[in-house]
Amino acid sequence: MRIIVGVAGGIAAYKACHLVRNFKETGDEVRVIPTPSALNFVGAATFEALSGNPVNTSVFEGVDEVQHVRLGQEADAIVIAPATADLLARLAAGRADDLLSATVLVATCPVILSPAMHTEMWLNPATQANVELLRSRGMTVLEPASGRLTGVDSGPGRLPEPEQIADLARMVVAGGALPRDMVGRSLLVTAGGTQENLDPVRYLGNRSSGRQGFALAEVAAQRGARVRLIAGVTDALPVPAGVRVERVTSTAEMAAAVERHRAEADAIVMAAAVSDFRPARAAESKLKKGRDEGSLTAVPLVENPDILRATVLARERGEVPRGTVIAGFAAETGDAERSALEHGLAKLERKGCDLLMCNEVGVGKVFGERRNRGWLLRARPGESAAVEEVADASKHEVARAYLDALGAVTRPLQV
Repeated sequence: MRIIVGVAGGIAAYKACHLVRNFKETGDEVRVIPTPSALNFVGAATFEALSGNPVNTSVFEGVDEVQHVRLGQEADAIVIAPATADLLARLAAGRADDLLSATVLVATCPVILSPAMHTEMWLNPATQANVELLRSRGMTVLEPASGRLTGVDSGPGRLPEPEQIADLARMVVAGGALPRDMVGRSLLVTAGGTQENLDPVRYLGNRSSGRQGFALAEVAAQRGARVRLIAGVTDALPVPAGVRVERVTSTAEMAAAVERHRAEADAIVMAAAVSDFRPARAAESKLKKGRDEGSLTAVPLVENPDILRATVLARERGEVPRGTVIAGFAAETGDAERSALEHGLAKLERKGCDLLMCNEVGVGKVFGERRNRGWLLRARPGESAAVEEVADASKHEVARAYLDALGAVTRPLQV
């Protein structure tokens, strides 16, 4: 893709360097257009070295090429990070007083803005009105992260990590501007694997990275939902902007967390790859090699709680609001009796949930990867389940398709 990375004049401008590198490492052609004030934070030479292209800030540079017209017409995407309160205001007003704002006016490609500023500036009614206006014009304005800001301040207004911005930008390019159709919705999402202790050193687990669950939480939050993420063991993934995260380790801990929060949500998505079994007893000291009693040659296992099925049963008993949509994932492999899809359809019926995504897993498939594929299975009482194939795509694109399907579930929602 031909990507323009716009950089406004805020302290978070240094993160734009990592964003440029992220795009370049995946083969994209990148042109950086900073505002004049952005060069007070990062010099033009840095952006030129990282992008391999010249850096200009004014429409009066390269006049013979009419740069703002050519760049705007040729771009496949414009990603501006950070987007300051001043830049948001100028774009909302249709200003064209530097090369970046003029290029945005010309562009017909997706425009993704990632704001970064102090909390008070972000929450100011003028900024919020500008954000809503830009969104109404088809631009994607990402929600900022919460965390440490300049100095000792902390709160919403922090620029998300470059990897997060790049993943969301690619998703927008693939599927169009993100709708804000989940405002007022409350989502509970589980993600990652779980670990069951064998002894103080070893554990039983799986290869889940948590990327799909984190992508679901992130996309839902960017679409306006209130999201609580119960995260098991993950690959040190950055926290999605605007998402409340609770960390757990074992399946029992995850089950307890879901039970605490399940009545708060109008939709529950079980994306975690929990351990189905745990040792009947975790040893208090390290187990030794050999065949003596207490060795690793024979470890009795017991089944862990079925969190998805337990949540469905809780809804049937009225412990979870009956309008709550319950969805999950099925990591399957084919065998001599059934294909992965057939196993997934059987699981949908057995669990009693409303929506299930079936993935065919294995070494080098889905777990730990950045892409996913499979089938979306939607329960239809009295009829066979609806099956929708999900083609190979990034986990953020899959998350978007999954949330679209979640919104199509006919069970009445209680917001």
